[in-house]
Amino acid sequence: MATGETGFDDVTFDLISVQYHSLKAGHDYGQYVRDARNAGKEDIATFFEKVMAEDSARAKQCHEFLRQLGGGTDNTSPQG
Repeated sequence: MATGETGFDDVTFDLISVQYHSLKAGHDYGQYVRDARNAGKEDIATFFEKVMAEDSARAKQCHEFLRQLGGGTDNTSPQG
């Protein structure tokens, strides 16, 4: 497996990146839901909740893939 500039293999780095961005976005979407509800836009709040759930599922899938990659070797730590 190729190792990128971070010291992590590329696939592990990519999964961590997607997981991070999905979790970060999920945090931000909570505010978007509140904003939409405060504006009386329940349909938009529902849309943001759907997007938040999709990102949550995406982060969980990344976590599962990372767990699988860590199976016989430790691909979740920087490589020497």
